[in-house]
Amino acid sequence: MSIDRPEIRSFQPPVRTLMGPGPSDVPPRVLSALARPTVGHLDPAFVGMMDELKTLLRYAFQTRNELTFPVSGPGSLGMETCFVNLVTPGDKVIVCVNGVFGGRMAENVRRLGGVAVIVEDAWGAPVDPAKVEAAFAVNPDAALLAFVHAETSTGALSDAAALAAIARRHGALTIMDCVTSLGGVPVLLDEWGIDAAYSGSQKCLSCTPGLSPVSFSEAAVARIKGRQGACPSWFQDLGLVLGYWSGAKRTYHHTAPVNPLYGLHESLVILAKEGLEAAWARHRDNHLRLRAGLEALGIRFVVSEEARLPQLNSVWVPEGVDEAAARARLLQEFGLEIGAGLGALAGKVWRIGLMGHSSRPANVALCLSALETVIKG
Repeated sequence: MSIDRPEIRSFQPPVRTLMGPGPSDVPPRVLSALARPTVGHLDPAFVGMMDELKTLLRYAFQTRNELTFPVSGPGSLGMETCFVNLVTPGDKVIVCVNGVFGGRMAENVRRLGGVAVIVEDAWGAPVDPAKVEAAFAVNPDAALLAFVHAETSTGALSDAAALAAIARRHGALTIMDCVTSLGGVPVLLDEWGIDAAYSGSQKCLSCTPGLSPVSFSEAAVARIKGRQGACPSWFQDLGLVLGYWSGAKRTYHHTAPVNPLYGLHESLVILAKEGLEAAWARHRDNHLRLRAGLEALGIRFVVSEEARLPQLNSVWVPEGVDEAAARARLLQEFGLEIGAGLGALAGKVWRIGLMGHSSRPANVALCLSALETVIKG
């Protein structure tokens, strides 16, 4: 028996305006960078670009951490890289859960044989520092605090500086998810005292999905080097990965995604050219434009204004509107993608992204006009 030769043509994706929770629109410069000639992952020219990537990521993270590089995988792999290297069986980890992605952190702790102490807040609310303080009072032996800076499932922004300060007072290290925040709002690892952070390439950095920038403090590196027993993941073992991402002589670990790394490099060059402060201000300005238009349409936000992410806007679906049908019309008639709710908010909210290259006045205008047509039509 033979399998017939398939008659399939080259894939031509439709042109979309991406205003969901990710990915964001990718600028032409980054798409062009992805198409540059592939070189070997140990080629001297590529190794030089790797060093530039680390410098650019330190700027984005606002850190001097030597161990700062992109993991070859999505943000979920960046998350696992932090946990598999820092959590050992029996470790007590205080995990803040105020949405889907805090829950994923807790699941990582459990799967690694750690003890997850859950600090829970309502979906749409930021993490309450007082609850974290209380959790440490009851669990003074906790080794780590894990929290989501910008909860992608709700659009809530938590006070990372306050949470990290609590952990330091209790002698614990911090793991922070900044997948949606990096490049869109201040992320200040050194100033806040964050020990491990992970992000994603496809949100406010406006690269394609598939890479996860991470950064580890000296204290985190010391904990990793002093751990008892091997890291349970060979691929994510930082002791092995570092042989490729640092040192005068690069040792083979895995075949790095060469062209996607070109794209991330270009996206970070664009961010550095704009400047972090200007990027944060742009996201804020476009959020205010969107907010004014949504409020004029009678659409209410899920998150209170003081805790609201400018780059990810969760709003309640208006009464009487079919949530999924409205999104389908936006995609079919306007080529516009917005996001649905997750978990407890599924079917109840829309998540409207203004991330990276998607954060432009023209996109805001398109979104508001299209929503008005769909809601009133």
